[in-house]
Amino acid sequence: MDAMSTQRKRIFTTHTGSLPRPGTLTQPAQDGDAGAAPLRSTVAETVSAQIKSGLDVINDGEMSKPSYVSYVTQRLAGFGGPPAPRRRRNVEDFPEYAARQFGDPALARILEPPSCDGPVSYLGHELLARDIENLRVAVADHPVVEVFMTAASPGVIEMFMPNHYYHRNEDYLLALADAMKEEYDAIAAAGFLVQLDCPDLAAGWENQPPGTTLAEFRRQVATRLELIDYATRDIPPERLRMHLCWGNYEGPHHHDLPLANIIDLVLRARPAALCLEAANPRHEHEWAVFKDVPLPEGKVLIPGVLDTTTNYIEHPELVAQRITRFAEVVGRQRVIAGSDCGFATFAARPLIDPRIAWAKLATLAEGARLASEMLWPSAKIEFP
Repeated sequence: MDAMSTQRKRIFTTHTGSLPRPGTLTQPAQDGDAGAAPLRSTVAETVSAQIKSGLDVINDGEMSKPSYVSYVTQRLAGFGGPPAPRRRRNVEDFPEYAARQFGDPALARILEPPSCDGPVSYLGHELLARDIENLRVAVADHPVVEVFMTAASPGVIEMFMPNHYYHRNEDYLLALADAMKEEYDAIAAAGFLVQLDCPDLAAGWENQPPGTTLAEFRRQVATRLELIDYATRDIPPERLRMHLCWGNYEGPHHHDLPLANIIDLVLRARPAALCLEAANPRHEHEWAVFKDVPLPEGKVLIPGVLDTTTNYIEHPELVAQRITRFAEVVGRQRVIAGSDCGFATFAARPLIDPRIAWAKLATLAEGARLASEMLWPSAKIEFP
């Protein structure tokens, strides 16, 4: 059954993208040369583990990627410039914390990939074909609801890898959209859902120069969403999901932009499914935004009901409560249970102990079962 179907009679489950990599894969994945055989077997194991955990909509766990955004330096031409440090407004008020969290030079290399210093074009066809084939083979014998593959949005690439080549930043963003369209189209042609990773839509507020107004930032968000629509114009909206977040790290987050300030723009974009943080302490309350902002026809929410920055294993009843809050506001068929962000955003620096990450995902499935029983009280619900 299609994950977007309004005929389903239970809450489906998924996650945001990255999953713990085996220790043997972490360094090769970071270097961009994991080796065909180990990578294929690892993807197969990751698919099996997701199914065993009770997930319905699964992916390859981003096994080949050092991170959800820096992987594009292996697939795009034009990135040989020096890294550009990013402003982190949320930690500026707490310099001691900032030093502990971000002061490690090795971490800085991961968080600050190279900048653009030449014309952008797509060169990663072979690597992309490898990832698609590995995932296709891994899911071939499994009855899954849907399969997705993640891809960086033009805006998040620009946020981490700024322009040092194009005369106008608008030209840089357009070049990124044209290049990444090749990746989006290939994923969709393979029969997978395309997840566009767009942390820039919310986390980008943290990086803005002093004095930036909300109106100015909303114009940036609108531009980035227009580029997403442009780059995905040949893919049906129901085959697209979009992830936004405020940065997958444990920290103050007290300067995070409220969801209400951009949700109207986000819901106008083409992707039919929206993945958003809804479990961490800074954003869990924002389910109430949807009391005032109607979900457009054809849209589905994938709220995070697991916090991906803590090794706490959520209680299934708490997970069920988080799911039902959304279901009672937007409708039970329009909610898919997910995670706030990835469990291993950076391959070399996983936030969550791998065994705990899998235990949390099993709790997600159990919470979805409880929620389904509450939301369809008279139905005979079949679980995988």
